[in-house]
Amino acid sequence: MSRLGALHLTQHTGPKHTGTVIFFHGSGSSGADIKEWVRLMVANFSFPHLKVMYPTAPLQPYTPAGGAMSNVWFDRADITPDVPEKSDSIANIEMEVKKLINKENSAGIPSNRIIVGGFSMGGALAFHSAYCWDRNVAAAFAFSSFLNNNSAVFNEIKNASGTRLPPLLQIHGDSDDLVDWEWGHGTFKTLKELGVQGEFHTMERLGHSLNKRGMRTIKDWIEKHLPEI
Repeated sequence: MSRLGALHLTQHTGPKHTGTVIFFHGSGSSGADIKEWVRLMVANFSFPHLKVMYPTAPLQPYTPAGGAMSNVWFDRADITPDVPEKSDSIANIEMEVKKLINKENSAGIPSNRIIVGGFSMGGALAFHSAYCWDRNVAAAFAFSSFLNNNSAVFNEIKNASGTRLPPLLQIHGDSDDLVDWEWGHGTFKTLKELGVQGEFHTMERLGHSLNKRGMRTIKDWIEKHLPEI
């Protein structure tokens, strides 16, 4: 069971589309919500050569919300790194993410001209997307995100020794009361130990939220790894 909701877009502003950014929202949100939130943080979060896609997660039961229906990318036993991942739920969304990427490939955008990223649970999905499902993507970013201690992502990287690993930008507020800074930094530290190159930025006095400085950092990261061609 996994069917995406509405897909929202920011089209390229120039004459030619040569790359795509896929931006995954956090749990309980939507593509429309994250697109508007990003717009409020960075008024010009658009690019002459890049399309930005804001997909919406499937509506499904979410265990941390008492089993209530919510737009989430996958189910979790709890919001903590100490529990096992729900691999069946993650496998369902894997198919949908691959469809998004394959559709871009079919339109002439190779994976190495695609960046995946997201906020909170959306960042966790970006980790799986970039390091398990398509390591040919140009880069990844995650804002206020973490992986479970025994995540399939870590195991997948270990089993794929010698293959290319996309560079990672990770951003986290030091006052995050939902996803502890230590969880995010621990995820980055483990990925770095496994060979992922990248940057970790701490946002002072920021809770579980996007902010303007972080979004400007993401925009710079996108422009660095998907330059105009």
